[in-house]
Amino acid sequence: MFLAFLGLIVLVVAFFAINKSSEFYFRFGTILKTVGVMLVVLGLLLASVIQIGAGEVGVQSLYGSVSNDILESGLHIINPLVEVKNFDKKTQNYTMSSVHDEGDKNGDDAIRVLTADGLEVIIDLTVLYRVIPAKTPDILKQIGVDYKNVVVRPITRTKIRDNAVYYDAVSLYSTKRNEFQTRIYMDIEKDFKNRGIQLEQLLIRNINLPESVKQTIESKINAEQESQKMKFVLDKERQEADRKRVEAQGIADYQKIMSNGLTDKQLQYEMIKAQKDIAISPNTKIIIMSGGKGSPIILNADK
Repeated sequence: MFLAFLGLIVLVVAFFAINKSSEFYFRFGTILKTVGVMLVVLGLLLASVIQIGAGEVGVQSLYGSVSNDILESGLHIINPLVEVKNFDKKTQNYTMSSVHDEGDKNGDDAIRVLTADGLEVIIDLTVLYRVIPAKTPDILKQIGVDYKNVVVRPITRTKIRDNAVYYDAVSLYSTKRNEFQTRIYMDIEKDFKNRGIQLEQLLIRNINLPESVKQTIESKINAEQESQKMKFVLDKERQEADRKRVEAQGIADYQKIMSNGLTDKQLQYEMIKAQKDIAISPNTKIIIMSGGKGSPIILNADK
């Protein structure tokens, strides 16, 4: 529209500001009028054509009246007097973090909440969301284009604080973390949808506990680890004792079997077998047989 306004100024100058009886008017008046008309026409043509980028939708507004017809990606011919507001319909994220320059706001922007046991817990969070294209005219009328700071940020922070009071600090940090995340997701999703925003995912990135609670948890973990270690040692000693007990019982059973099961004839048979092995040995042997029940005397002839 700038060119159209510039053309109007040129036309005004051509028709009224220049003395029609002057020599300048006769030389340049027609040229100024032509240039002015061309600028007006060109300005209106350019203002009537608008391009909506990929992943965006446009909402038309004419003197405060918002049209419910949205403009999809591509080129469109519109009323040159219409103002078009673009809305990004792709997935967006809003991060609230205690780390400097990591979140959307500089400095410490983490959420500080009070738990059921009265302790302050610091939560780092990322919200993934997108606008619902069909709802963008309502967003423009009721919220405006800065829906991130008007809706996303305050609702998220409020719902997290409202739900944190149902959990104690340690549970929020450990066993109840997923339950807490699901609970606040459901609350935030409902409020977002009522305002034309679709919540896609809620990511609890970090939960920082007070130092006193951290030390208590670490002491408990160390005690549990020591207990597990001692239990392992005792189990190992118990298994070793059981092994030795079984081994001793086996030896005792063997000795009992040997003492009760061996007879004189069996012993004599075993002795004969041993003598036979000695006799077929390549080494020269001298065997002195006793006349009684004693064992024979075996001498090595090579020595």
